[in-house]
Amino acid sequence: MPAYWISNYREVLDADKLAAYAALAGPALIEAGGTFLARGMPEKVYEAGLEQRCVLIEFESVEAALAAHDSPEYQKALEALDDGAVRDLRIVPGV
Repeated sequence: MPAYWISNYREVLDADKLAAYAALAGPALIEAGGTFLARGMPEKVYEAGLEQRCVLIEFESVEAALAAHDSPEYQKALEALDDGAVRDLRIVPGV
């Protein structure tokens, strides 16, 4: 069953750190089997939706998504991000 990595950027505090993170995170997550499905600002929000940058990545399983997060390559990306953004990241199983 697929799993989805959903990341919402509540606040970007340092654009340079975010850029350094993105340069490392994208390749690390693709190498770990992730497929980027959506990335960017919402075109429209409804109900309690917020105007926040969102990223949606598909993995073959929850286990694969967790392994991608915990991989040494992705951990280097997190080190580069440091305190550059406040994010809400969750891994959700597909149906």
